Amino acid sequence: MSTSDKELALKLAALAAVPDPIFILTESGRYAAIIGGPDRSLYHDGSCLVDFSIYDALPDAKADWFIEQIRRTLAEDQLRIVEYSLAGADGDGLDAYAGPDGQAWFEGRIQPLGMRVDGERAVVWLASNISRRHALEDQLRQLSETDELTGVGNRRRLIQTLNQLLADYGPETSPIALLMIDIDYFKSVNDCYGHLDGDQVIRELARLCDARIKRSDLFARLDGEEFALVLNNTTPDKAMLVAERLRAAVADHVFKLGSGATLDLTVSIGVSIACPTARRTNDLLRLADTALYDAKRQGRNQAILSRAHRPESQARPA
Repeated sequence: MSTSDKELALKLAALAAVPDPIFILTESGRYAAIIGGPDRSLYHDGSCLVDFSIYDALPDAKADWFIEQIRRTLAEDQLRIVEYSLAGADGDGLDAYAGPDGQAWFEGRIQPLGMRVDGERAVVWLASNISRRHALEDQLRQLSETDELTGVGNRRRLIQTLNQLLADYGPETSPIALLMIDIDYFKSVNDCYGHLDGDQVIRELARLCDARIKRSDLFARLDGEEFALVLNNTTPDKAMLVAERLRAAVADHVFKLGSGATLDLTVSIGVSIACPTARRTNDLLRLADTALYDAKRQGRNQAILSRAHRPESQARPA
């Protein structure tokens, strides 16, 4: 074997031993070659896909996404890095049991190939399994958006959710409502029973309310004894119905304290609705907070719609 042949053999052996799989993909989406990725705990064996199209191996929507990434990389003529998820069950022809279970996350490093493959432009796609990193990032993100005392969302998550919903808000979209909820006379709970029992009350109220909302809605603790609820795809009437149900649920509930004592509580609720004149997060927070103040001032243990959304005859201060 000549020196050049030995060098080529070493290069091929080294490529085959690369921990992460390397795909040569043509512009039309054909698997021209698949090299490396021998660890079956992290990757499925894709060698059977060579000469098949991405559309033969993946659902159309996923295949469309891969084609878009290939063509964007070729158009930009530079390295691009993307993240995506795949499962063994997504790949037609793959042995779903001879590889990682469930959905896995990958980082794809896509580089234009400096030669044509059977007359087509092509890319080199290096796929790295980042499932562990992705899971850790999800865990850290969840911790940063969760109230430590109650386990519901915190103020940060509430603001993010409102910002996302309102970014897509328009005249044709379904209204978004914000409920601000405050425990009436909560200071007396801490003064009479202590902060540990006060924390127990806050946790119990959070569980009580969170169990009574749709999964698409968000219940969050703002601070202290104040909570908020974001209702997506609702109307003013429906928002007030939800507010009244939560108010009644709290009023009817008997709170059990760590000391063995029981306690009856009520809440006041202010409701605001996204509309053309209130379509920013700060607008909804301000209007709901004002409505909450009205509920407190008018006797507590009630839900009040923001003055901005009430008929003029009802909007005047009492």
